[in-house]
Amino acid sequence: MTSLTRTSSNQAGSTKPEQNMRGWPLVLVLVSILAAAGWAYLIAMVADMVPVMDMSEAGPGMVILNSFNQYAGLPAEARAALAVLCLPTSATFGMPGADMTTVDLVKIFLMWAMMALAMMLPTAVPMLRAYYTELSAQSGSTATPVLLVVTAMFGYLAVWLGYAVAATAAQWALSRAGAMTNMIAPASMALTTSVLFAAGLYQFTPSKKACLRRCWYPRWVFASDDAGPGAMSGLREGLVQGWVCLGCCWAVMTVMFAVGLMNIVWIALLGALMAIEKTFPSRILPPAIGAVLLVWAGLLVSLILLGNAAT
Repeated sequence: MTSLTRTSSNQAGSTKPEQNMRGWPLVLVLVSILAAAGWAYLIAMVADMVPVMDMSEAGPGMVILNSFNQYAGLPAEARAALAVLCLPTSATFGMPGADMTTVDLVKIFLMWAMMALAMMLPTAVPMLRAYYTELSAQSGSTATPVLLVVTAMFGYLAVWLGYAVAATAAQWALSRAGAMTNMIAPASMALTTSVLFAAGLYQFTPSKKACLRRCWYPRWVFASDDAGPGAMSGLREGLVQGWVCLGCCWAVMTVMFAVGLMNIVWIALLGALMAIEKTFPSRILPPAIGAVLLVWAGLLVSLILLGNAAT
């Protein structure tokens, strides 16, 4: 009888974390809503640009959207002439103007903040789930893990909003220097190759490897807070995990400066790439990404040198 009681107790204990996971869908719904809001904002920006702008100027791959506007089927020379005549400086939703006023800076920050929601928040799902599982094993209720994981999510986002501030400042400086076009794409190969080289090299650094390993195998700093579980504990955990994620992904995120900041094709591609890189431990993928970026930059440099030699 004692053995049977002990067995029943062990079974109950082993299922307890799974029972507490019933609150996880609430977290997942909130993440989905915020990520969808980010995508909706970015898609609205692009959709408002499509009717009046040559989308090939927004970066590689965006020319496909010209099939929905007045540039459909036109040769490159005609598109360039129309762009000079018709390209508005600040006539579309969310698009900063060339003057870089305070309103334009707010628009730029909002764009980067929405990128953080659309690209980076989905990559945090494995970490948030692992944190929820850890808290569920410690708590007998559903409310406590949900509260801490949601506050951790906002702590994580706070780090990427800090990145958005830095990216806004960088975009402002590059625009003032004439390195960005009105379509917020690189104005010269120099910027493109510099960003690609820097991002590619970072993939091989110890910092990248250490941060990526922490993303694969999170170490919880405040999961057993001496002050007891609370919102501040989750917020601090989110800040720590967000900082680790920033150390892992800032360089790949910055590739947007090389391919065009409103290039929604590359927003989706880089977001998916970072999600895969952070979710599935691999010794091959991170250096492979770095190698591709370095080769890409090298090819562009070769084209520049060949062009200079030809002239």
